[in-house]
Amino acid sequence: MKIPTLTLALAVLGLAGCANDPAPTEQLRVSEQALEQAKAVGATDQVGEFKLAEDKLERARSNLLTQQFRDARLRAEQAELDARLAEARVLTLKSEEQLNVLQTRVDRLRKQLAVQP
Repeated sequence: MKIPTLTLALAVLGLAGCANDPAPTEQLRVSEQALEQAKAVGATDQVGEFKLAEDKLERARSNLLTQQFRDARLRAEQAELDARLAEARVLTLKSEEQLNVLQTRVDRLRKQLAVQP
């Protein structure tokens, strides 16, 4: 009977050791890359999600310094998602601008074709 009790105690201790959140250094790196990529396509502080991403990444770094690893990981994940959303918004705006330019050209060509006898 003592062996199953000992096994159970070791299992509980093992699970308790897994409950501690490790430092989310990899997630912070991924979030920083997402911010850099958003910046590379033209995101600035003018894009609300980009500013949110920067703020959340800064909070994640602060949480990391105070060893609040769970909060740091969550903030870093949120920062990554906000940065990706900012990137998508900038790319969408650029695509819409290009579409408008092309539409203007098509309209001009149609008018030119309509005028010819």
